[in-house]
Amino acid sequence: MLSKRIIPCLDVRDGKTTKGIRFEGNVDIGDPVAMARRYYEEGADEIVFYDITASHERRAIMLDVVRQVAETIFIPFSVGGGIRTLEDMRAVLLAGAEKVSVNSAAVRDPEIIARGAESFGRQCIVLGMDVKQVGARAGIPSGYEVVIDGGRVCTGTDALQWALTAEELGAGEICLNSIDADGTRQGYELTLTALISRHVTIPVIAS
Repeated sequence: MLSKRIIPCLDVRDGKTTKGIRFEGNVDIGDPVAMARRYYEEGADEIVFYDITASHERRAIMLDVVRQVAETIFIPFSVGGGIRTLEDMRAVLLAGAEKVSVNSAAVRDPEIIARGAESFGRQCIVLGMDVKQVGARAGIPSGYEVVIDGGRVCTGTDALQWALTAEELGAGEICLNSIDADGTRQGYELTLTALISRHVTIPVIAS
């Protein structure tokens, strides 16, 4: 049996850590650098940093915050939000991240996964997947739909099929974000997590 890995995820907006419920009603809860340091000191295995409005606002990720976090912790550090090109990936990795997470940009341009894996190694490429339970129907047999731009845009893409496609393209890991469970304190979306885990060979992180 694999050991458990504790991976805090910091959602960041305007330079502040923020939290909402089901991707709505976000409130600021602290400084991301200080929170990353605290999680590191308390024994976290890894930190995930999401700039949650970068994709929707079509802007670059906040590299200054990435650098500060990278200088503060000494565990693996994954960064996502607003990463649309190889140059964005390179900038984030040079700022100190070990991994980059692509989400909305990968749905729009799936080949960015392959290009990233070829350029930096698949161990650096994480597929961030925001999903919503919609019930099984034509085109979405798993009953879970991929959404992008911070949950604002439905894609009509089946979550399981997208996970399989991403693995084939070169993703080294999947971070699965359930909009229905987000911020509710009712536990993870285990049904979809188990389904995807049974069908892919790469690690799947429940978020």
